[in-house]
Amino acid sequence: MPDVAQFTEIEAEFIARVHHVVWCNLATVDSLGRPRSRIVHPIWEGPTGWIATHRHSFKNRHLEANPHVSLAYIADIALPVYVDCRATWADDPADKQRVWDLFSAAPPPLGYDPAPFFVAADHPNFGVLRLTPWRIAVVTQSPPASLVWRGTA
Repeated sequence: MPDVAQFTEIEAEFIARVHHVVWCNLATVDSLGRPRSRIVHPIWEGPTGWIATHRHSFKNRHLEANPHVSLAYIADIALPVYVDCRATWADDPADKQRVWDLFSAAPPPLGYDPAPFFVAADHPNFGVLRLTPWRIAVVTQSPPASLVWRGTA
């Protein structure tokens, strides 16, 4: 797969695909080095992703030992997107409120009301994961035209 030098070279196609698919598979590594997958609902602002999630979940324990995650968006097997990232908790109250508002304001199905799941942005169980990619692959199977951007995470 050819590399691209700047995220902007894949940004429009990346955002179009991931915001259309909405849900993706996220894999972490548990404390014994075993992969664990689950479905998550990130929202992306350029190359930065945000996941609203429960702060004290298995993800938290996994990320304490290994902050690297892998995401796969596959609604159409001919047009997948793969994102390898470093995941960190965004615990600053201003960040949590901004991400809460981002999910609340985005049109469905990308956006949703987080209150039924997390109560409020300042609730102790509400967590925000910041995804900082070190590799994004926007794949096209036919004709082959896949592009890979490499970040610095």
